[in-house]
Amino acid sequence: MRRISIMVSAAVLTVSLASPAVADRGGQELGRATLTGFASLPAETFVPGSEPSGSAIGTGPFNGIVAPFAHQPVQGFSGVVNRRDGTFDVLSDNGYGNKANSADFLLRVHRIEPDMRTGEITVLGGFNLSDPDRHVPFPLTRADRVLTGADFDVESVVRMPDGTYWTGDEFGPWLLHFSATGRLLQAPVPLDGVKAPENPYLNGAQPNIGSSKGFEGLVRSVDGRHLYPLLEGTVIGDTPGDLRFSEFDLCTGRYTAKRFGYRLEAASHAIGDAIAVDRHRFLVIERDGGQGDTAKFKRVYLADTRDRDGDGLMDKTLVADLLDIANPKGLGGFGETFRFPFQTIEDVNLVDDRTLAVLNDNNFPFSSGRTSGKADNNEFITIRLASALHADKRAFR
Repeated sequence: MRRISIMVSAAVLTVSLASPAVADRGGQELGRATLTGFASLPAETFVPGSEPSGSAIGTGPFNGIVAPFAHQPVQGFSGVVNRRDGTFDVLSDNGYGNKANSADFLLRVHRIEPDMRTGEITVLGGFNLSDPDRHVPFPLTRADRVLTGADFDVESVVRMPDGTYWTGDEFGPWLLHFSATGRLLQAPVPLDGVKAPENPYLNGAQPNIGSSKGFEGLVRSVDGRHLYPLLEGTVIGDTPGDLRFSEFDLCTGRYTAKRFGYRLEAASHAIGDAIAVDRHRFLVIERDGGQGDTAKFKRVYLADTRDRDGDGLMDKTLVADLLDIANPKGLGGFGETFRFPFQTIEDVNLVDDRTLAVLNDNNFPFSSGRTSGKADNNEFITIRLASALHADKRAFR
């Protein structure tokens, strides 16, 4: 049974989950999930009237697509917010995969509307992220202080009751707080004791987390008081495969002494996203780095922060194997077994107590998990779980 350690200051707590489930090597499982909805946004979808992009990635072609681009790609989705009106906010990540090639990619939140009847996704609009009030203390790429993929690698997003957004970044890693229109509201918040290779304050010191291994997940607690950013990679000195899941108090604007740990099923895996189910339980996407036929591990786990058996570790319950989803209605034109075989699956959301929305980051134009040699679309699926989660009602706000 795989478990997650929890550390509070110097003490070690236990986390466990009781569930009448079938044991597997990842802990427990609820049963096979079923595909209930499928929609897709074409890979070559661009923001109308926007600036050129992709000048630093080469000409390609990449999976049949030639660069650079006349406009900004809508690109892959690294975070999702359910607005509970049939639309979703989705966060594009830093652009083309690293700081060096993404200076002309503008960081942006898009509003989308998936239609499961037609299988199409409509982009309704969105806004760029910017820092006109000069809260960022280090130099930015653009004089107008519109933020780019060379400034931050935003990978996760939550929306607060006041309409503002918090995002998790991988370059610091930092927490970033934006207005409802994308204006940075305060200085980036660092995570004490953790610095990525892209962090401008290394001052000659060695980073202690890998590149693109910062805040991949960001959770808003159901009571709205805390944020829980989840690192994608292991901090040097920690047990390989153990990820720090920290607690940030929104009332004080500081991290608390409480810290949880999420243990990957293999040290080579990564997490893709996380969301709260209730005060103690979180859904976490865990994945390998494969795509297409090489994709072997793409799962959603339920992780619980309660200490049930005193061993200092937390049970994980498998709620969905994304490579083995029942598809009795043949949705999307696929067979009776549906696979979500993408390299990066970075969005999970609670639709209702038994339904999850899951989205991929298509790494435009580089990933080709659905069809070899063809750039992946952005896919939006809904899956029905075998059992109810019994989630806190506040998780659906």
